[in-house]
Amino acid sequence: MSGNQNGRSPRSVALVGPYSSGKSTLFEALMEAAGTPVKRPADPRNRPATTEIRLGHCSFLGDPWAVLDCPGSVEFSYETSCALAMADLAVVVCEPAPARALTVAPLLKQLSDEGMPHILFINKIDTLEGSVSDTLAALQAYAKSPLVLRQVPILHGETVSGYVDVVSERAYRYRKGQASELIQIPSEMHDDEQEALNKLVEVLADRDDTLLEKVLEDVKPTTAEIYNDLRKDLAAGAVIEVLLGSAENAGGVRRLWKALRHDTPMAAETAARKGIEADGAPLAQVFKTVHAGHTGKLSYARIWRGQIKDGATLGGTRLGGIYRMPGGELAKIPEVAEGEIVALGRLEGVPTGATVSPGGSPDQLPFPTAPDAVYSLAISTSDHKDDAKLSGALQKQREADPTLTLEQQQDTSETVLFGQGEMHLNSTVERLQRDYGLKVNTHKPQVAYKETIRRPVHQHGRLKKQSGGHGQFADVKIDIAPRQRGEGFAFVDKIVGGAVPRNFIPAVAEAAEESAKKGPFGFPVVDISVTLVDGGFHSVDSSDMAFKTATSLAMKEGLTKADPILLEPVDHVTISVPNEFTPRAQRLLTGRRGQILGFSEKEGWPGWDDVVALVPEAELHDLIIELRSQTLGLGTYRRKFDHLAESRAEVRRGAA
Repeated sequence: MSGNQNGRSPRSVALVGPYSSGKSTLFEALMEAAGTPVKRPADPRNRPATTEIRLGHCSFLGDPWAVLDCPGSVEFSYETSCALAMADLAVVVCEPAPARALTVAPLLKQLSDEGMPHILFINKIDTLEGSVSDTLAALQAYAKSPLVLRQVPILHGETVSGYVDVVSERAYRYRKGQASELIQIPSEMHDDEQEALNKLVEVLADRDDTLLEKVLEDVKPTTAEIYNDLRKDLAAGAVIEVLLGSAENAGGVRRLWKALRHDTPMAAETAARKGIEADGAPLAQVFKTVHAGHTGKLSYARIWRGQIKDGATLGGTRLGGIYRMPGGELAKIPEVAEGEIVALGRLEGVPTGATVSPGGSPDQLPFPTAPDAVYSLAISTSDHKDDAKLSGALQKQREADPTLTLEQQQDTSETVLFGQGEMHLNSTVERLQRDYGLKVNTHKPQVAYKETIRRPVHQHGRLKKQSGGHGQFADVKIDIAPRQRGEGFAFVDKIVGGAVPRNFIPAVAEAAEESAKKGPFGFPVVDISVTLVDGGFHSVDSSDMAFKTATSLAMKEGLTKADPILLEPVDHVTISVPNEFTPRAQRLLTGRRGQILGFSEKEGWPGWDDVVALVPEAELHDLIIELRSQTLGLGTYRRKFDHLAESRAEVRRGAA
């Protein structure tokens, strides 16, 4: 496939949509219709969920294309955002069910906010229950621009057997696995087809005075006029075309290809929309990183300007291969042209999102920001000899997936992996085991409980040992008292008259603070003061170590007497959901010991609410799993530490 076949620069389309809408099936059907089939599962029902971008190259009617199959699960939505940042047009794949329209709402908002041209493909049309107009009305409620129906379904009984193309005024019958068959427009379909055409023309006429004049004078516009207005308005985001089909049976797939061929903006138009100047040194942007076994690191990138040859220096490193992916397999090429999406080999040190050029260090183009983590797992190896190997593997995974973060928790001594959900982290762990041969253990992270005390105590600590030669002697008297929440640990020296020599006081302070790291319940003690008020020493047998030991004894006994209590971290939590799910979100929070602070409309998201609450961290581990299960996968939340609060008695006993 040439980069500029027939003078047409390569274009890129991203297939997006909610989980189970059939994007991967459509990807395979499009590639097959273009004569570049990719491997399909023997049983589509056993198809694994798409967890990362799948790239395919093909040519349709002489035009070169890159097709990006994007994950549908919200846990991998960042992959989708990265693909959309590179594409010329998005195909939003959805199901023919009004009840599922809400699941498309966040995508439609994102595309509209970003000014990204997009069309809707109502997939699985052979499973239609009800009417297309009902589905269209449900979708229109979440789309900022008018939806214009390009096809009217032909019904055979209760089954959709084909369609009438509104603009070309031709009818087609679906043929399983084949191109649709041109047929006569059924006589009973003429009125429906004309009504759909009139609606389409009326929408287009809102932005075209010439077309409006024809509508007012009842003059039928030409097919060419309609096509030209459609392309112009779609590129401007003023309309959203709606096409029908059944990807599994190849129904409507070639019609979709023809719409893409006519309506998808050229790469140069997309670059201009992004503010990329046409002149200048070659420019590429990396949008995905993979570590692919024997081929090493691959950086998926779009070439926004110029040509790049294999061996060029990009981002300070020498390029080690350029690859296309016809049929899903890597095919090496010597150079890549403007507009293409390819895999670039061995760009060490070049991260996802980076803009690179053989001409030096270009300004960095905008790129999606990774979302905050909502789920975590403590991770470790089965064999400590593999710890270094795990560290290296995780570094590569984080390079490939910026939504992963890793933290070493000081209070619990655990390594914790953070991500976008249970499926996201499980797939990461599976990759560690499969690609790196690591045996990895995971479990729910421990909560970083703390302790404090309710009442002050005076405690005496004394060490006196004699075992031949020099003995050990130290005597300390300390006051341990509670402080206000958040004030931390404080040591106060009130020694007068040399009861404890100056040179031993730092040892007392150090031992007191060290002893506070593990209280009666086994957790760090916070918000206390330790005051050294008196003591005694021996001119020969006293030492730093003796005073540390005496202080530790005093602290251990004193903290036990000081009415210790367990503190748990409480987070400020904001749940975002469509407002029809707001009561569910509130019940979910109160069921997890949450204190509801209120709710309000989510800023910039009509029809969505933010529910705000204070929730103990111990209740948040699987919150995202339950939240998504109760909100069609749409709910999400963000949190930040707020304060430490006294635990309930049952939590206290469990921790102890």
